[in-house]
Amino acid sequence: MTPPLINKNYQGLEQLATAAIVFDKNLKIIYMNPSAEVLLELSHGQAHNQNIEIFFEDHKFFKLALDSATKKQSSYRENEYFIKSKQNKTICVTLTISQLNKDPGDFIVELIQMDQHLRVAKEERMFIQQQANSELLRNLAHEIRNPLGGLRGAAQLLEKELGDHSLEEYTQIIIKEADRLQNLMNKLLTPHQLPAYEETNIHEVIERVRSLILSEFGKDITFVRDYDVSLPEIIADREKLIQAVLNIARNAIQSMQNDNTQNMQLKLTTRSERQIVFHKKKHATAIRIDIEDNGPGIPLNIQDKIFYPLVSGNEQGSGLGLPLSQNIVTQHKGMITFISQTGHTKFSILLPINNGLNDLEANNNE
Repeated sequence: MTPPLINKNYQGLEQLATAAIVFDKNLKIIYMNPSAEVLLELSHGQAHNQNIEIFFEDHKFFKLALDSATKKQSSYRENEYFIKSKQNKTICVTLTISQLNKDPGDFIVELIQMDQHLRVAKEERMFIQQQANSELLRNLAHEIRNPLGGLRGAAQLLEKELGDHSLEEYTQIIIKEADRLQNLMNKLLTPHQLPAYEETNIHEVIERVRSLILSEFGKDITFVRDYDVSLPEIIADREKLIQAVLNIARNAIQSMQNDNTQNMQLKLTTRSERQIVFHKKKHATAIRIDIEDNGPGIPLNIQDKIFYPLVSGNEQGSGLGLPLSQNIVTQHKGMITFISQTGHTKFSILLPINNGLNDLEANNNE
């Protein structure tokens, strides 16, 4: 059976992250967007011409809400409303009913799943915090770099003036520590340098990280690789993505070493995600990179602050690795999430395939 054609007036709803259903005055479904298809587990073709009440057990309440929206000529909104999917799954949503101006007599129902509300609010908080972190890191680096240069220079002059070579040990400590801090400041400023965007194979990035980890920590780590080799290339700054993944992997291994974890394991997984929403935008396809370890997990008291600068669950850690990774992933229009408990921590990097960076790549190549 040929699926019904989509009215061109509703094509603007195709990319909407919110589930949207358009129905007429006889309560017959005219259109469902892809987000509604996913939420309600029913395709547009299957739902077309069915009664909208198939999703609403409380038919009386739905009609009252519809009457209210019609009489007041404004939207009717209900929070924490329960509906049923085609597979009889109960879903808690925010429900909005509005009359369409384009087609008098037609109405639209918008449904936002409650856990999506919470996730969007969390993303907003993380984005605001990430911007604050970025500004703090840049200002901190600039403020410290100049005094460090003066400190190092003074130590070098002092070393030349010392008559006792045994005292040079102390000036060398000053110089080496100044160099260490200078390198740290350079890392803080790295995310603010212009990216070099190019076509990038995500598995080459991950394999480079694996080789760096092996050279740094030896062969005490067991790697498990589960790659989806069909993933396409994306436009990205290859070196920065290597740094972002490396920071997460290095944190995981340091945490396992400090905890004396037996049979330390790092699992690297790649998958595609379809019709996924983050940063208030719906992405048709995204790449997901999972970095999993079997270490002690992130302490509960810092899980909400793990992306803040200078917050670390590792006594030897600087607390800068994860904020830097977050900055880099955000530059690529992506996001980082994590789950953690004793014996299992997983960081997931989501990178949209169509990330809008193609124009920047072209500019870099000119």
